[in-house]
Amino acid sequence: MKKLYIPLLFLPFVIYSQDVFWEKSYGGKHADYLFDAQPTADYGFILAGSSLSDKTGNKTDDNHGDVDYWLWKMDEKGDFEWQKSFGGTGFDLLQSVKSTRDGGFILAGTSSSENGFEKGEACKGLTDFWVIKLTAAGTQQWQRTLGGNAQDEVLCAFQTKDGGYIVGGSSASDLPLVSTTGTAPMEKGLATTKSDLYSKSEKSRGNMDYWVVKLDKKGDIQWQKTYGGQYADLLKGIEQTTDNGYILAGYSNSPISGDKTVNEKGQGDYWLIKINDTGEIQWQNTYGADGDDQPSVIHQTADEGYIVGGNSNSRNPLTPLGGIVSNGTDYWVLKLDKHGEVLWSKTYDFGKTDFLTSLVINDDKSYLIGGHAKTESKASLLTTVASKVGINKEKEGINDYIALKIDDKGEELWNKIIGSGGEDILRKLIETRDGGYLMAGTSNSTSSKDKNSNIGANDFWVVKLKDKTKAEKVKASIEAMPNPATTYTNVIIGHDFKKGTATLVDISGRTLQNFSISNRTVPVDLSKYSEGIYIINIKTDVKTESVKVIKSIN
Repeated sequence: MKKLYIPLLFLPFVIYSQDVFWEKSYGGKHADYLFDAQPTADYGFILAGSSLSDKTGNKTDDNHGDVDYWLWKMDEKGDFEWQKSFGGTGFDLLQSVKSTRDGGFILAGTSSSENGFEKGEACKGLTDFWVIKLTAAGTQQWQRTLGGNAQDEVLCAFQTKDGGYIVGGSSASDLPLVSTTGTAPMEKGLATTKSDLYSKSEKSRGNMDYWVVKLDKKGDIQWQKTYGGQYADLLKGIEQTTDNGYILAGYSNSPISGDKTVNEKGQGDYWLIKINDTGEIQWQNTYGADGDDQPSVIHQTADEGYIVGGNSNSRNPLTPLGGIVSNGTDYWVLKLDKHGEVLWSKTYDFGKTDFLTSLVINDDKSYLIGGHAKTESKASLLTTVASKVGINKEKEGINDYIALKIDDKGEELWNKIIGSGGEDILRKLIETRDGGYLMAGTSNSTSSKDKNSNIGANDFWVVKLKDKTKAEKVKASIEAMPNPATTYTNVIIGHDFKKGTATLVDISGRTLQNFSISNRTVPVDLSKYSEGIYIINIKTDVKTESVKVIKSIN
């Protein structure tokens, strides 16, 4: 297990392999919380979270209820392109944003709002899943409210290989389902209709269960499944696998009961379930030791195995292959084969309490891990280290963003600590198209050496890093993504400009569309045209270029 203080002589070289390009804060005068970030095809990124702020600071819309969804689209310099707020009269917590193949976005969050403002359907229970599909420009295409009679908390939604969507989260909702038409409760496993009061079609197994809902491309339910044991089972990670099934990772303190066929190992464990493309369980396993072990992310790897990351405070070895927590809570990463057998197990210690929140698989099969750390006990050591490598610590201890890169065996390659004078909670660490890294989260700090400004009580705080060991990727002058396209394509312009026009023509030269543009991402709607080849001409005050696009049916 790597420790921050072994060896001190090499730490400055590790730290300085990454430069800080820029850092920026976004928010209103009240509290704004970031939960997700995604790179975009135009070398920029999109930020997702929730806001209590009205139109103040750099927020452009007033708040409706408690917290509202708040979405920011930024360029590669962190400058504003557009932002959107979505909310009802209640509590709307945006927890996930993912890109879709048409260049748009799928949003997923937890909502208690009734029908009103941007909320198109009333809350079904205490809280529901609220899913919104957007175009590349942030225009709403459709939304769905999914829930039962109690508490339903979303984790994420993403597009599947068939063009539909999977929505995952946790649910305490139970049967019987009551239909507004007065008919009998729905049969187990069947999709709902608009006349049904609730979306949930399976009985609760215990306290909270995993709840997975498969939607078609229009957002209608195709199937749904509940997985759980006697006590608390909370879904923390989900991804589609190469066989078109899904891998689920979550936290469980349930014994053998319900759908759970393996006993708990400690206070709580990693509980992994592999399901097929209709939600049937193929295998499951638990991982952990005597303490509390909580996963936060899972991905399938190139060898068809899995990488799982989370946190542990267990004192006994976490697996037969190792992984021992040094003090407090550490990062815990497991590499598994395709059947769920452990290949290696590693823990990583930065502070008294370390929270792993993000994990990315790099092209070279290394892993980029993001999280944050808190401590008081290592104050004197970390203050000394910080002063040597240029990190300003305005108070003793560490309460900062952490970036960690490991190789395919779990050995540490480098780490980077970024912090302010207050509490900094990293939610997402991503690689952008230019080869840099983006650290995105929430900070309650005033300005300090690493953080130049603050706006409200809590702000979105984004830091752009550049790995000096990697060559910067050269931008294409003009490109279209996706290409071939079925509905929308997005023209990505590789230069800055003030004004311009886009013209869509067919192969015979007939003009089909002509419109003004002001952003470097230009959505073009191809949905009403037949299969074939089209040309998109871009004329700006800087230069004129064109790109060929293939329109396909599938």
